[in-house]
Amino acid sequence: IQREWEEAHKVTEELVEGPPSRRANATLTPCPNGNHLWCIGGEFFSDDGKAHFYSDVYRYSPEKNEWRKFVSPTCPGPRSAHAVVASPAGGGKLYLFGGEFSSLYQNSFHHYRDFWCFDISTHTWERIDTKIRPSARSGHRMAMWKHYIVLFGGFYDPGIKTNYLNDLWLFDTQEYKWRQVEFKETERKPSPRSGFSFLSTPEGILLHGGYCKEYVKGSRPVGVMLDDTWFLRMTLNSETLTAGKSTADPLTLKWEKRKKTSTAYAPSLRSGCTMALWSNKNTGILFGGVTDEDTGEETLESVFHNDLYGYQITGNGRWVSMNLKRPKKKGGAQKKKVVAQPTRPESDEEDYGNEGEGDEDEDDNDKPAKKSKLARPPKETSPAPDDDIDPDDPQRTVPLPRYNAMLAVLRNTLYIYGGIYEKGSREYTLDDFYSLQLDKLDRYVCLKASEIVIAEGDEESSSDEDDDDDDDEEDDETINDNESVTVVGEDEVKEVEVLETIEEEDKDSLRVQAAAFMGVAKDSTRSAEDVLSTPLPGETLAMFYARSREYWAQKAYGTSDSRGKQLRRDGFTLAEERYAEYKPILEEVERILAEAGLDEEEMRKGAAAGPQGASGQSRNRR
Repeated sequence: IQREWEEAHKVTEELVEGPPSRRANATLTPCPNGNHLWCIGGEFFSDDGKAHFYSDVYRYSPEKNEWRKFVSPTCPGPRSAHAVVASPAGGGKLYLFGGEFSSLYQNSFHHYRDFWCFDISTHTWERIDTKIRPSARSGHRMAMWKHYIVLFGGFYDPGIKTNYLNDLWLFDTQEYKWRQVEFKETERKPSPRSGFSFLSTPEGILLHGGYCKEYVKGSRPVGVMLDDTWFLRMTLNSETLTAGKSTADPLTLKWEKRKKTSTAYAPSLRSGCTMALWSNKNTGILFGGVTDEDTGEETLESVFHNDLYGYQITGNGRWVSMNLKRPKKKGGAQKKKVVAQPTRPESDEEDYGNEGEGDEDEDDNDKPAKKSKLARPPKETSPAPDDDIDPDDPQRTVPLPRYNAMLAVLRNTLYIYGGIYEKGSREYTLDDFYSLQLDKLDRYVCLKASEIVIAEGDEESSSDEDDDDDDDEEDDETINDNESVTVVGEDEVKEVEVLETIEEEDKDSLRVQAAAFMGVAKDSTRSAEDVLSTPLPGETLAMFYARSREYWAQKAYGTSDSRGKQLRRDGFTLAEERYAEYKPILEEVERILAEAGLDEEEMRKGAAAGPQGASGQSRNRR
């Protein structure tokens, strides 16, 4: 048993050439007891429409400018839009909850509900299983306060519409228990949202901004960018004992809504810009983001930002200037690392942004055309000729505008990795890596230049929103569910292929076939007959027969002379036989979903949603 455990937890450490491969919605977390950054998971959508999800763990050491990759057989499944929080206790731990996964061809999708702990000293993962825990979700945030992990919000997409959440959960790292914090109806609390900032302070946790969608009957869903600020005040109570019983909850929590401060240094309304905590100054650091404007049913204009803001959390909170400082002239030219990128405007917070309401349609069927532009340049007066450009201007070092960049602050240095940039209707997942000394604000240092070539003529491109720049990345971390799923559109072949292969191959291949079946079951291009006659993952025999009763009765009618009750019995027998054929695959699918942390009730809900993929192909704004 000891040997088996050691094999399952054996860690391979590998020195890699640079930052992780192109990816979005990964986590970048400062090490709680060392000068390192930890990057976990993420997703990449390649030009050929494939979705690559990652489960790898990378560590960055700034002193050596070195990346290392850690691989272990026991680890969380490939995912993105998860949440990670760090604790210095016990040699340092990283806690991970939730996230989402899509199969290679995007016809199978699920959220995770599992909870993991990464031991920084041994580089090993352990799964923490508790009966009570938050529901499956993505886009949520977690923060560490004393020995409590605090989790809030996120979204759950069962395939029909995206449900946004505003529940609050606590995990006690000493007792290893989750509990949901209930508030009275009369108490104020933040509205449901995802992609918000969630920063820990000695007095509690700051929440700012985020994103959600409004669903109005009869019209398309509308994206809403949020810019409200809340503070979750947390107080540890000294317990009083009465007749041997504790009379006080050890923890008091209360949401307080903060008033909007002076807008002089506040960012314009935007989403995709989660703040990182600069703990030395108790300040949140915000970079970039996107402002979406609905200009009509057919057009969505997007402004992309590359400006920098600071939010001082102390007191009532206030936004502070984070403008780069121009060096004093000393007659000597300073060396610069300038990234070869499309022309971008100089950063000028006062002239950026758009205060208009941000509406966005994320529905696949009525997706409006997108126009995109960079954050607004300063007002044009008389443009300076090229030879007047100051090579020492720190604005020349500012990264390309982007949203969903991964930010982290180590000591007094901000690190920015990747993010997403759009031009016309094309979407680019970036792979550049920058640092900035926050206590100096002199210039951005490019630690790795982007290798993405952004074509100039993309404004008129007719490619889908999730197209990325050409990249032949076939990462070996992705789930191995390719061969069977590639038959999208060949209805007859689909249902036979999964079953035939099961009979031909041994049980070890069952997992691959189950993953393929999950994709087939969620494929919306199949015929109505195929949909009716195939059980869904998470569907019981009773559920399967209830939705396909008429189909089986017609089948029985065509093959026998029975009528009335006997005809229904014959129909049920046919349904039962079909269900029995698929049972091994369905059981394996349920094991896959259970590993993702979903319980039986959630699997049933997934089956009840019917044969649809996730409604979020325009996923990154979520």
